Amino acid sequence: MGKFALVLALVVCIATLSRGEKARFDHYKVITVAIENEEQLQVMRDLENTSSSSYDFWIGPTKIGRPVDIMVPPHKVSEFEEIMSTYHFKTNLKVANVQELIDNEQPKFRPKADGFGWEQYHTLDEIYTWLDEQVAQYPNILTAIDAGTSYEGRLIKGVKLSYNVGNPAIFIESNTHAREWITSATATYVLNEFLTSSDPDIRRIAENYDWYIFTNVNPDGFYYSHVTNRMWRKTRSNQGLICKGVDPNRNWAHQWQDGRNPGASNDICSETFAGPEPFSEPETKQLADFVLEHLQNIKVYLSFHSYSQLLLYPWSYTQDPADNYDDLRQIGDVTGDRLRELFGTVYTVQSSWDLYVSTGTSVDWAYGDAGIKIGYTYEFRDRGTYGFILPAEQIIPNAIEVLESMIAMLDECERLGYMA
Repeated sequence: MGKFALVLALVVCIATLSRGEKARFDHYKVITVAIENEEQLQVMRDLENTSSSSYDFWIGPTKIGRPVDIMVPPHKVSEFEEIMSTYHFKTNLKVANVQELIDNEQPKFRPKADGFGWEQYHTLDEIYTWLDEQVAQYPNILTAIDAGTSYEGRLIKGVKLSYNVGNPAIFIESNTHAREWITSATATYVLNEFLTSSDPDIRRIAENYDWYIFTNVNPDGFYYSHVTNRMWRKTRSNQGLICKGVDPNRNWAHQWQDGRNPGASNDICSETFAGPEPFSEPETKQLADFVLEHLQNIKVYLSFHSYSQLLLYPWSYTQDPADNYDDLRQIGDVTGDRLRELFGTVYTVQSSWDLYVSTGTSVDWAYGDAGIKIGYTYEFRDRGTYGFILPAEQIIPNAIEVLESMIAMLDECERLGYMA
């Protein structure tokens, strides 16, 4: 396809989506590709960094030995198979039809029970309305937080939960990447448990710590993923003529796009585009400002993502160990053990660098710039059977195991002296 034809096709696609028509993914496949040598790794990186390739890397190329998951559109299957054959890749079909996953993500019959509920995924408006209702119902415990507005003018809304003055605090950011719906579903479930559970361990961490919980830190992208494109990842800021959005987890001002490693992209159409400058996105800048304003009591920074069942700690941009590496590893191992207890869900605990190189991430910024010495990225269920499109029936099991793991994490943080 010539350059003009490509641009025209993209413009037509954007115009179609802007009219509110939902993108469909009929017969899009997700294929796992093994990377066994440096040449194969470079081929995958070239595909990922070519904005006209039409491939969506659900798990990107990071290092030899770590497979990638690629969503391949129907019109690219022949080309993809030729590339696989030419470079002798080993592949495995993981998802035969992405649209079928989307069609079955929500329950066929929506629950009629009163209240918010965690048997289905909710829209941004539904989540924000529920947060408002909780603040109204628990005015002595919950405080509404307005951290600013997004590029398109939506609130970056959170809550502070506090039972006692002077508590050390935990900060949770969720739905940084728009298509990772399980993250905001889990964050709201955790908040509800802190308000209503009678379990003594849940009551203990709810009441002995303050909690800053932001369920949707990329509200524009999350809204767009519901109404137009289920697979949207980035923000919605304008980037040139035909591309929109920045990867908000490459836009923070710690080691932003440092150029030494393939930790982000400078291609405005890439899914990992770092933005034109650090904190170019109002969403990341205002969230960082909020954290800095409340540093006096924030002891732990948690970032909720999906998928792959991982618990990651700093650093993301360098193999050099974090200052308190041994403690981060110890706390992570205890947390991972608890994640496995209830349902046998196995998480891998490691530094972000050991998994993949990334620059400008929120946890690295919280650790390196804000000085919060306990920071973890959760990559929730699963390991690729459903990927980003985890069925709603898994919301509650995922949320329960994550909440239990946070109990173990904070107990270990307390034992090691981090919560004073």
